[in-house]
Amino acid sequence: MGNLFCCVLVKQSDVAIKERFGKFEKVLNPGLQFVPWIVGDYVAGHLTLRLQQLDVQCETKSKDNVFVTVVASIQYRVLVDKASDAFYRLSNPTTQIKAYVFDVIRACVPKLNLDDVFEQKNEIAKSVEEELDKAMTAYGYEILQTLIIDIEPDQQVKRAMNEINAAARMRVAANEKAEAEKIIQIKRAEGEAESKYLSGLGIARQRQAIVDGLRDSVLGFAGNVPGTSAKDVLDMVMMTQYFDTMRDIGAHSKSSSVFIPHGPGAVADVATQIRNGLLQAHQTS
Repeated sequence: MGNLFCCVLVKQSDVAIKERFGKFEKVLNPGLQFVPWIVGDYVAGHLTLRLQQLDVQCETKSKDNVFVTVVASIQYRVLVDKASDAFYRLSNPTTQIKAYVFDVIRACVPKLNLDDVFEQKNEIAKSVEEELDKAMTAYGYEILQTLIIDIEPDQQVKRAMNEINAAARMRVAANEKAEAEKIIQIKRAEGEAESKYLSGLGIARQRQAIVDGLRDSVLGFAGNVPGTSAKDVLDMVMMTQYFDTMRDIGAHSKSSSVFIPHGPGAVADVATQIRNGLLQAHQTS
């Protein structure tokens, strides 16, 4: 119906290419346009001015001989002032863009090791963008941005990389665990040493208190009872403690059997041994 009245409707964000008898006439902007077909004018086609995106998947090889698939995302649009070039000079712009992307990626990636490819993906994207912008501007297209959205090595390589990473992390974890166990053992040893030291001090003070108590008892008893020597008092004290010990052993229901020599002579020997030990402890203190 529009052709009947020599009018053409161009949608917003589009432009139309007008020809007269097969020759380019002008670019029609969005809106209702007058195209008199009776004088040979007609619309040859439309171009969108919207931002377009093209994802290009390129397989190549890195410097360390690892095959990797690089996916580049190209964002581009038609230049309004060069719409005629975009319409007439390229029959398939996406194929042309892919060709440039393949050329740049396959020139950059083989110069880098696989780890460097991941680290320098922004530099690769920048190289692709510069090359595309320089080439496609002449054909009426503007390259707005180029992104490397994926780098996919071979599955076996990915598995090997994951295993290497896992082994490294396990090694770090083992070192940390060993260091923790080492600290625990050191602290336990320090605690045991401190405990034994304090236990030794306690035993030494206990023995010193026993010696001091016996000495005071012997001296007090000998002073209050005329004609009694310190040896007699000590023998009596030792005998009393000996019989108290025997009573406790016999009265204790869970005591193990203890075989000791018993008799008046044995009691005197025990008293002599205890007295000598106390005297030696008193001298060393």
